[in-house]
Amino acid sequence: MKRRDFMAAGLAGAAATVAAPAVVRAQETFDWKMTTTWPPQLPFYQSGPGSAEYCAKRIEEMSDGRLRIQVFAAGELIPAFGGFDAVSAGTVEMNHGCSYYWAGKHFATQYFTTVPFGLNFQGINAWFYHGGGLELWNELYDSFNLVAMPVGNSGVQMTGWFRNPIESVQDVNGLIMRIPGLAGQVYAALGVNVKLLPGGEIFPALERGVIDAAEWVGPYQDRRLGLHNAAKYYYTTGWHEPSTTSELMINKGAWNSLPKDLQTIIQAAARDTNLTGHTWLEAHNAEALKDLVDNEGVTAQPLPDDVVEQLRKVTTEVMAAEADKDPFTKKVHESFMNFKKQHDAWAAVSEAEFQQVKTA
Repeated sequence: MKRRDFMAAGLAGAAATVAAPAVVRAQETFDWKMTTTWPPQLPFYQSGPGSAEYCAKRIEEMSDGRLRIQVFAAGELIPAFGGFDAVSAGTVEMNHGCSYYWAGKHFATQYFTTVPFGLNFQGINAWFYHGGGLELWNELYDSFNLVAMPVGNSGVQMTGWFRNPIESVQDVNGLIMRIPGLAGQVYAALGVNVKLLPGGEIFPALERGVIDAAEWVGPYQDRRLGLHNAAKYYYTTGWHEPSTTSELMINKGAWNSLPKDLQTIIQAAARDTNLTGHTWLEAHNAEALKDLVDNEGVTAQPLPDDVVEQLRKVTTEVMAAEADKDPFTKKVHESFMNFKKQHDAWAAVSEAEFQQVKTA
């Protein structure tokens, strides 16, 4: 009996020795920094529901304080578009932005924000989570020492603000316009001088006439930037950004240093933020658009059909040409387009049909 007790005590001690490191690791705390591409206090992106600060707070709450994240707006720690290099190098652990800002690193980064005439909120999230999109995103980012995931979505965006009306394709030629991503490349093919400006620089550039037109997000966000005070022609169709995904970018070494449960918490908080941000904007855009039209003298209308069709034609040509230049871009392009074809078939008999009867 004494021998059995001794052996039992020895086994218990060994088990405790094995378990101890796991327990200690589970209780370890982490203090990280998150930079963003957004101006201070910018709703949806920097502060408030669905923002970078919201995501950081949810991570701290869900981890019971084991992972604390200090958030820095654009310019507070690094420049607005310095996040990719800073996180890749490990200068900071995280960045909140949009992947199409990094097109200079690789053309395919743009697919993970939005694609002109592409997928809506439901479709692009289905591609990310169930169609291989997220795996491709991280396959691309792996070579940059990065991990990425969706952390927000604006839904359909407005085409943008123009100082003069757009009545034909000729009216686009020669414009100086702030617009990022694939849409900028499409506009450039139609003679637009494309500029990539961070959010905080858009209004002064448009007000002073440095640019003739600008795209930002949608009625709520655009009104807050005061863009209606610099231009009065506000166009829609959403051709350029049918859904625009915000990106949570993480240094791969920092990510691998986390226990599995904290990695899972970050993923869960990002999904929470993705849904919360989208629904928050959906709840506020209608009122903002009505206010802009009724009280601010804004003319809101769709782009002319011939302009949209020319944009569609050029989009197809530009994307096909770019996909042929690089094997990985082609891989992402084919994944996206094949999924879109399948999703469009379902949307045609579900969402599209419902919209017809809902508004009839």
